[in-house]
Amino acid sequence: MKLQTLRQFRKMKGRTVLLRVDFNVAVGKGGKIAPEADVRLREAIPTIERLLEGGARVIAVSHLGRPKGWDAKLSLKPVAKHLEGLMGRPVTFVGESLTRGKAVERALAGLGDGQLAVLENIRFYPAEEKNDPKFAKRLAGLADVFVNDAFGTCHRAHASTAGVARSFRERYAGLLVEREVAGLNRLLVRPKRPFVVLMGGAKVSDKLPALKMMLKTADRVMVGGGMANAFLAAKGWNTGKSRVAGEEIRFAKGLLKNSGKKILLPVDILAASSLSERAKVRVVPADRIGKGDYAVDIGVATVLEYARLIRKAKTVVWNGPMGIFEIRKFSHGTVSLGRMVAAHSRGRAFGVVGGGETITALEMTGMAEWVDHVSTGGGAMLDFLSGKPLPGIRPLMR
Repeated sequence: MKLQTLRQFRKMKGRTVLLRVDFNVAVGKGGKIAPEADVRLREAIPTIERLLEGGARVIAVSHLGRPKGWDAKLSLKPVAKHLEGLMGRPVTFVGESLTRGKAVERALAGLGDGQLAVLENIRFYPAEEKNDPKFAKRLAGLADVFVNDAFGTCHRAHASTAGVARSFRERYAGLLVEREVAGLNRLLVRPKRPFVVLMGGAKVSDKLPALKMMLKTADRVMVGGGMANAFLAAKGWNTGKSRVAGEEIRFAKGLLKNSGKKILLPVDILAASSLSERAKVRVVPADRIGKGDYAVDIGVATVLEYARLIRKAKTVVWNGPMGIFEIRKFSHGTVSLGRMVAAHSRGRAFGVVGGGETITALEMTGMAEWVDHVSTGGGAMLDFLSGKPLPGIRPLMR
């Protein structure tokens, strides 16, 4: 896959760049953003710096959350302020609406060469997710060059990712998108073997296309998290109070029927009396979950078996937590295997970690820097690995 990259964008000085970034981060009380929650901001900085140092005027566009209309709680203003602190340079926040005449243009009028502005949450406009052509042209009218560095949104055919690109003759992949495509391509084109996948998360249906592709290309797929319950139920085992939808069980049955030899399921489970830190917990065989139990994590024997396969691998992919890791008492499986993936990367194996929750869990290990490739896109990574052409990537190809 050949992309138009920033290497082809040579004359930046005096040009106005519309830069799609992914600033969809967790904003706490008082607009505070925790250090472990600003990964996507830090990942965008190299592209921003490259453009600013080249003398471009940069207008950054992003979404935050899933607002229904204008919502002050989901404003990008605190994000822009946090970015200013990370970069150590001024960031102009533009809170005006694109639908109110030329208010945004007036707010941007003072933007000079080598300066950065951040527009208000692009999802405040219903036309964004509808990929409305008129709205895309309105957005494109702010600049003369388009750069997409928001890999996490490239699987969405939205106005600020796919629609807007059609209005530009010059459009480029940012450094993050370039790195994401290069890193993930290594998993699809002659990966080193053994190739193992650690797949968790809530639902089989959310990851079905990627699971099917990974079962074709990988040697083993190790399953954990809520989706493991669907596989256990597909084998006729009780999952206690951890309810599984019939559709999820049907999908799991299909995967077991067609690729059962490659799928590795938990042999034991951490069973809890409730979903809280006060819960009583015990490790039970996977086929012995009680009616009053919640399955909240993989058990010790499963951790050891999965770790053994990771240690032998030459390519490792991790997407999705192994349990309800947000509760400390239920985080052992996720954090232990996250440390194993990180420790086995950087030369021992090519390690790839992706997905919002997975990155948060990886940060908890304190070893994120050791992973070869950390993908900022959850859904985008899964769609890429399933072989789907991404709407946000297609316009950037040569």
